[in-house]
Amino acid sequence: MTQETPATIHPLARLAAALQWDDVPAPVQARAVELCVDWFGSVLAGCRARPVASIRRFVRMQGPPRGPSQLIGHGVGSSPMMAALANAAASHFAEQDDVHNGAVFHPAAVVFPPALAVAQALDVSGAEFMAACVAGYEVGIRVGEFLGRSHYKVFHTTATAGTLAAAAAVGRLLHLTPEQMQHAFGSAGTQSAGLWEFLRTGADSKQLHTAHAAAAGLMAAYLAEDGFTGAQDIFTGPQGMAAGMSTDADPARLIDGLGDKGFTRWATAETSFKWHASCRHTHPAADALLQVMQAHGLGAADLVQVTCHVHQGALDVLGPVVAPTTVHQSKFSMGTVLALVARFGQAGLVEFESEYLAPETVALRERVRMVLDPEVDAAYPARWIGKVTVQVADGRSLQGRVDEPKGDPGNTLSRDEITAKALRLAAYGGAVSATAAQAAVARLWEVADWPRMSGLLGSRQGE
Repeated sequence: MTQETPATIHPLARLAAALQWDDVPAPVQARAVELCVDWFGSVLAGCRARPVASIRRFVRMQGPPRGPSQLIGHGVGSSPMMAALANAAASHFAEQDDVHNGAVFHPAAVVFPPALAVAQALDVSGAEFMAACVAGYEVGIRVGEFLGRSHYKVFHTTATAGTLAAAAAVGRLLHLTPEQMQHAFGSAGTQSAGLWEFLRTGADSKQLHTAHAAAAGLMAAYLAEDGFTGAQDIFTGPQGMAAGMSTDADPARLIDGLGDKGFTRWATAETSFKWHASCRHTHPAADALLQVMQAHGLGAADLVQVTCHVHQGALDVLGPVVAPTTVHQSKFSMGTVLALVARFGQAGLVEFESEYLAPETVALRERVRMVLDPEVDAAYPARWIGKVTVQVADGRSLQGRVDEPKGDPGNTLSRDEITAKALRLAAYGGAVSATAAQAAVARLWEVADWPRMSGLLGSRQGE
């Protein structure tokens, strides 16, 4: 391998390679652990879902029958790459994994699965595991911000930026040098993929997106450790990611909050939790509708029409979903989400499963429309404002507005709410007993203090 030339190493690669858990401020450490517990619920919720089961069968066919890395919820292990593939697919199914607003990126689904798989294989400490996860969050979020709004119109950012996030997390666990980390970024970026077209027919591709990103990033890091080289300017080179995948890429976002000696901005702490079990673009309007209904004592029958004032990204992603035919597709239908919120006060997993095509839901769905709002669009993606205009049966026109949807850093979930959410998700998935789920979640709150990661998630916990 060539000698490292400091001037040629991207600052993001340098800092990701060097990050130590003790470098992370205590509030950011606390948020990272919260995000880990939150993720665990999502992977348990999705680990036995039909599309995830297809990917898991592929994993069992292609991978070793036994290995150090757990397929969560199944009591078996495999190689790190195969475990990362299966667990990342499960993590994004329930639509309740976390999101960074500014990057429009879901870090947990593509960071925790590969990091856990490798941490178990290497048998490292919880602090090492968590440092790697923070490195993945910090890299993936900045890559998502760098790629910009034009990228998200066509590409699923969690799938594309996710390869870099996974490479950073695994590379940190492998103790890659800054030069090796940059090679890993190059190999990860050239594998970035994931298109939104699947939404039009409710296809299963979204689970493949996170599975591929996690596995591709992991492979990129291991290859870099072995001396495999990657593009040195994968971000802004003439034929790099910005050139092929964006028209408004901003390289300054890659180094935002990077100092000579470390991170001065911790994007991990900016990450939001998802309260409703649906696409995040629906959450601001859902919360605004709930605000109106609660303030005025309205029931679902009182709603004549609901107009959602949205940003362009919501129109791009949700607009194609006119008449959803599957549960998963219905989570990208603004009308369905708001109908469930109006009927039940929430749009949770149970409501989607049993009520997304109920006549009452469909009737309400047809009374919801989206319009582009200049104020909301200008604030996005840094802020996701929810605004609705509600026409009610008595002739009134009521306005609702939410500046921070539930789960955002300024309107965050408490530890009890995160625990309760994780246990609800685990119960929904049905892969582990309530006792095992409670014990696992309780242990995860102390993950940074674990002396070793192997055996602490999986069959030895009662799965």
